[in-house]
Amino acid sequence: MGTWSSMFNGLARSLSIKKVKNSGNGVVGRETAESMAKDAKRNDMILRSSGIVNVEGSKHFASVFTKKGQKGVNQDCCIVWEEFGCQPDMIFCGIFDGHGPWGHFVAKTVRESMPPSLLCNWQEALAQMVLDPDFDIEVEKKMNWFNIWKQSYLRACATIDQELEQHRRIDAYFSGTTALSIVKQGDKIIIANVGDSRAVLGTTTDDGDLEAVQLTIDFKPNLPQEAERIMQCNGRVLCLHDEPGVHRVWLPDEEVPGLAMSRAFGDYCIKDFGLISVPEVTQRNITSKDQFIVLATDGVWDVVSNQEAVQIISSSPNRGKAAKKLVDHAVREWKRKRRGTAMDDISAVCLFFHPSPQ
Repeated sequence: MGTWSSMFNGLARSLSIKKVKNSGNGVVGRETAESMAKDAKRNDMILRSSGIVNVEGSKHFASVFTKKGQKGVNQDCCIVWEEFGCQPDMIFCGIFDGHGPWGHFVAKTVRESMPPSLLCNWQEALAQMVLDPDFDIEVEKKMNWFNIWKQSYLRACATIDQELEQHRRIDAYFSGTTALSIVKQGDKIIIANVGDSRAVLGTTTDDGDLEAVQLTIDFKPNLPQEAERIMQCNGRVLCLHDEPGVHRVWLPDEEVPGLAMSRAFGDYCIKDFGLISVPEVTQRNITSKDQFIVLATDGVWDVVSNQEAVQIISSSPNRGKAAKKLVDHAVREWKRKRRGTAMDDISAVCLFFHPSPQ
């Protein structure tokens, strides 16, 4: 709770100063503006990079790897942002799986939009809470941590999807992307999922065995609650004759778009027929038994089980190559299990919670 407490206390102090010293001398406003300018410059530099930001001396360690499939350009992309929000004990990780003719552009656009939009909504929510005359810092720390992040994610995702529809240089009518991301703040994690990528935790049981715990739902169209929503909106959920068991979303009277997920950014051709971009937002407290979390696109989970994935990551002698080891294994499994099927793009992000044993 150290980071959360310091963030609350610092914000409370700064906003109290603003309320008391609103004398017109501009000192507080100038300091705030300068701080915001520095943050904006740093954020811009991060988003123009490869999407992987490692801070020297960080307590975190993330491994990232992506491999192009056999369907054209790689439409997967990832981001790891340490010291997210300029908080030393906060990290943002995300993985995005585009689809459709403009899918790679949509995925990269959402990757660039989500961190600053989420951060902006989070900071605004904190500020509004501290400015409340009935604000009690000890009560709020215990009661509102998850709710603030959840509402921030919901607002950010709604804004991103609205802005994407109006984007002048990207046609997302028949294209879109999934988005799975986490924010780790101290010993807590917020998970937000739009689509069918998956987050899996590697944790140690009381017997000392490594166990896989799935943290997200794969939002496929055949899930009862997803299928019900789609059909209530006059969309259709059907399998193609040559793809038995693969449920897809279709327009009422046309054989398009055939999406294999029930939630996504973009895909405006079917947004009025049950597809949504609303994330499922959950939380988890990280314990000493929890070792790492892996975020991966469906290119991994189509051929690799949760337990296999955590065993592969755990057995990697080099943490920096753990994600690559998982992706390489998935590639081999595609060739073995899906012979004759074009391999999907495959990507993974592994975030380790504790220092390496060595």
